[in-house]
Amino acid sequence: MSELFDAVDALVASRSALPPPAERKRLRAAHGLTIDEVAGALKVRRATVSGWEAGKTEPRPPEREAYARLLGKLAELYPADTNAMALVEGTAVAETFSSAPAPAPQAQPVPTDAAPEAAAMTTEQNTQPRPAGDSVPPAAASRPARTTRTTSSTSRRPAARKEAPAATPASESDPRFENGPLAVVDVDADGQAYAYCVGGLVLDVPAKSIPSLVDWTLKEAKLGAPRLSGPGKDADPLLVLTEAALKRFGLPVALTEEERHAGRIPEGHKVIKQLVRAEWKLTKRGFGPWARIYRPAQGSERACVQLCIPSWNALDTRHWGEAGQLPPAELARVLGVYASRVMTPRGSTAVTGLELMTALHPPTRASEPDADGRRHSEHNPGSLGKDPVDCAPCEAPDGHPLLADLPRFHVRGPGEKLFEEAYDWARPMTDAECMLRHLVGIDVNMAFAAGANGLVVGLGAPTHVKAPVFDAKLPGSWLVDLSHVDLSRVKVGKDKWAALDASLLPSPFTPKGEQPEGPAWYATPTVAYAVELGYDVAPIEAYVRYESGRYLDGWYNRLRDAYLATMADLGVHADMEPADFLAAMDGYKERDPELAIVVSAVKATVKGGLGKLRERPRGEGWRPGEPWRALSRPTWRPDIRAAVISRTRINLHRKIVKHAAFTGQYPVAVLSDCVVYAADGTSPLDFLPYRDGKPLPGGFKLGINPGLVKHEGTQSVLWGEEVREQFNAPQLNLARYIKDGQVTDKDSGE
Repeated sequence: MSELFDAVDALVASRSALPPPAERKRLRAAHGLTIDEVAGALKVRRATVSGWEAGKTEPRPPEREAYARLLGKLAELYPADTNAMALVEGTAVAETFSSAPAPAPQAQPVPTDAAPEAAAMTTEQNTQPRPAGDSVPPAAASRPARTTRTTSSTSRRPAARKEAPAATPASESDPRFENGPLAVVDVDADGQAYAYCVGGLVLDVPAKSIPSLVDWTLKEAKLGAPRLSGPGKDADPLLVLTEAALKRFGLPVALTEEERHAGRIPEGHKVIKQLVRAEWKLTKRGFGPWARIYRPAQGSERACVQLCIPSWNALDTRHWGEAGQLPPAELARVLGVYASRVMTPRGSTAVTGLELMTALHPPTRASEPDADGRRHSEHNPGSLGKDPVDCAPCEAPDGHPLLADLPRFHVRGPGEKLFEEAYDWARPMTDAECMLRHLVGIDVNMAFAAGANGLVVGLGAPTHVKAPVFDAKLPGSWLVDLSHVDLSRVKVGKDKWAALDASLLPSPFTPKGEQPEGPAWYATPTVAYAVELGYDVAPIEAYVRYESGRYLDGWYNRLRDAYLATMADLGVHADMEPADFLAAMDGYKERDPELAIVVSAVKATVKGGLGKLRERPRGEGWRPGEPWRALSRPTWRPDIRAAVISRTRINLHRKIVKHAAFTGQYPVAVLSDCVVYAADGTSPLDFLPYRDGKPLPGGFKLGINPGLVKHEGTQSVLWGEEVREQFNAPQLNLARYIKDGQVTDKDSGE
């Protein structure tokens, strides 16, 4: 008989009642549980729980009974708003979670100040918002007309998963974009397309083709974002197409090898033909992972929609992690937070970083009215203008048209080429360091962003000057001999000299840390540091830029604020005590993996944007000596990139020198923004000289702000010696592997 009872119990468990997907997510979030915690308790993968909450899959026994039990107990603690639940399902969800009846949903009136087209939609029902996660659309008769609703999980997130501003309806600031900057378009099993917006809003999508989808987006979806600068342009709406959406609109789910190398589908594809017939245009990069579809602007009115296609590798996993695999609502959240804090993505993180510079400093502005009352386009002061400028010959990368007359296999040395790059330096450990137990890595937060902060850069073309007097306030490139700078005796403060062991320090003047041997080209911050260390300089020649400004300040501030706000959402705040900061950083990504993706993307936006300032040819049939596409941009400015890298490297060296002068400790390895020291303990606090909670002035300071440092990783000294012995490389850069101890050549995207 007991076997029969067990069979009956199993049968009942297989049909355990579950609330709708949106309610599952609300209940979890209301109790402060993460997806990982639920997955761990039920012994399933994180993606499995995510699928249950998105309505993509349903749990099976034995997990179903346990999941239903969990949700039932949570429902007792956090009863649902039955009116709201009726709107979600069009029926009384109270059958499972409440005894109160659910009244029929009522159509909401359109505000009297709404645009005429919004009023028209009360009858046409072209755009119908629905709460995210609802896998079964309610009956058409019970749908609200133009009510903007968010999922209850959005409104009840716990403190540990503080909802980002992206979830706030954009209508508070600009009614034109009341549904936010972007939407993820997906199609359910019944063939109905939905647009998942930020804040949990879901819109019905009536479009059956890409041209009609573009029309719907521009006329009805109310997507986009206001400009970041007065003379700038509003951000175009962004649509992210899932694999199901690609199938619906006649696009391939994945690109062929040939298409992937070309970065686009062929011009003869049926979807492109549909766009041509509808008189839509594509940019020169064609229909690829980040397609831009537009019609020429009519006056100030723009008609442009951007597409993002994750399955075509639009979201590089090195920077966006597993974002492309997230369910639509969660992907909308990730991209929405990024869009609200940085800007609506315009392509890769590198492209977006560069576009952010232009958005904050548009090249032109409207002039004052002339005698006839008309305004004209004029140069916007503080911008790079609308026309590209030639770089100096020393700033030109190999293959640039300025170098076309050089012999074919000529290799330029330091006296011909500006070579400002990040550190990649290491040295053998001393006997005393080998007696210590650990190698501890510290990493500078947003190092290159901090290097851009307050930096004066050139805005116009360079001027060639012979035998100039060095001016630290004048941006440019200087040919000067710095081989006489002796690191064994340097200034570490006003009229304060320090004696150091120069053999244990990298030179501040070369990326490999080698002492320069003669005249070489340097950016202004590098030469200024030689003067700061107490040595005279006598430049031989220079290319300087008299028109200058702090072009990157707004860019830095925007990215800094995005980084700090997202880290605060993850429980890491500015001005924390050192020990509290280290504890908060431990496992911060697991607190909200979606926001951790945003942090990664923000950091990649900094590095990628600066890299784009000296973008090299990307195929295009290019040959050395010929111009390439990037040279036509006013933002192709290798001198600005060099100045930022120079200042970042100098900032790091200054801290290393201060630390050595005060503690007698020297770095074992330096890679870009990571420094490794030998220490007896495993924590940065075991070698950083804090006194009464205060760091060494001018030295390393723990904290989340850009320019401060965090713990990168700790390995044993024995590990370091074994790795170097294994690879027969006494100067193998251990900073490259200090994070997890795995020696690999995997591309991290940096």
